[in-house]
Amino acid sequence: MCTGLKNGKMDTIYIYGIAMLLLFNISLKVNASETGPKTDGKWVIVIDPGHGGRDPGALGSISREKNINLAIAQKTAAYIRDNIRDSKVILTRDKDITVDLLERPKIANRNNADLFISIHTNWAGSKSVTGAETWVMGLASSDENLQVAMKENEVILLEDDYSTKYQGFDPKSAESYIIFTLTQNIYQKQSIDLAVKIQKQFTDRVGRKDRGVKQAGFWVLYNTTMPSVLVETGFITSPAEEKYLNSPEGQDYMASAIYRACRDYLEEISERSSIKIDQAAETTAVKAVNNNITVVDEVLFMVQVAAASAGTEIKPENFKGLTDIEEVNTGDRFRYVSGKFKDYSDAVKHRKKLEAIYPDAFVIAVKDNKILPLSQALEQKRRK
Repeated sequence: MCTGLKNGKMDTIYIYGIAMLLLFNISLKVNASETGPKTDGKWVIVIDPGHGGRDPGALGSISREKNINLAIAQKTAAYIRDNIRDSKVILTRDKDITVDLLERPKIANRNNADLFISIHTNWAGSKSVTGAETWVMGLASSDENLQVAMKENEVILLEDDYSTKYQGFDPKSAESYIIFTLTQNIYQKQSIDLAVKIQKQFTDRVGRKDRGVKQAGFWVLYNTTMPSVLVETGFITSPAEEKYLNSPEGQDYMASAIYRACRDYLEEISERSSIKIDQAAETTAVKAVNNNITVVDEVLFMVQVAAASAGTEIKPENFKGLTDIEEVNTGDRFRYVSGKFKDYSDAVKHRKKLEAIYPDAFVIAVKDNKILPLSQALEQKRRK
């Protein structure tokens, strides 16, 4: 853990940093694009499991951070691949290997990514400190925030010739963070938006303590050309949180929360730009299988509870006891739905009933054997 700053030093750096920010904003007025996927109509999402290989990250009493990060990242990638159509997920590492901190954002940039999410596990000097927090690139407004960034950036000290590779950046020097934190302003608004959504999912749906959205200078977020966040899923130094983050259930819940935040973020962009994504925006023709879903010139609302690249036998034991499951084949995905409703509000009520056993369930709209964007389906209903 890095040592604290001397009295008054943080205030001087902060004031100087604010002045630099104002000059930077005057000279560079850039609005980040919110017009849909950058690459061939596919949303490219880079998931970065922090640390790995020779760098174990933070150490708990029963585990190492690098392993928790990788497990949650892999589950997050699976959720996105299975549930966000027209998406491509790239992991900066898919096993226990060393990936230099300099290389991680470059992977996202080379792949023209739309989102970059770095997944980490926190550390504190006290076992009583708990909770999840999400970080964006920016000027650290407190000594505590700066210390977190310093700790995450310390990994570069393990690399050969780090001073040259990182342009003289010293992860233990507060002065190094001033200019370093200014370049992310272009995507800061979008990054904060995604971070807020992640924290909301962590607290409202997973029940984790909310430590909020924060900002500081992280090298892994530096020079990324897309909205980027760093997620601290919990404290490995808390016995209860370490146990939770090492459990398959805990990892699954944290991963599904990150996925849902990505889904909601991309869906909002989709609505603003008329780009169709995921369950709320597919126009692929659906083919009825098993129970023969047939919709002719009428919008029906259904609740999707699961999706997979391969079909699953429809029987209650495969769907947590549900007996009304139907299968919708959209070509590259098999989607499993419950209920058929003419009114959207009825479908929403049905989804709430299923929420306890399928927390990721959501409403889809079908007409003429096509899945419609919800906004379009609701508009058609209003016009009648």
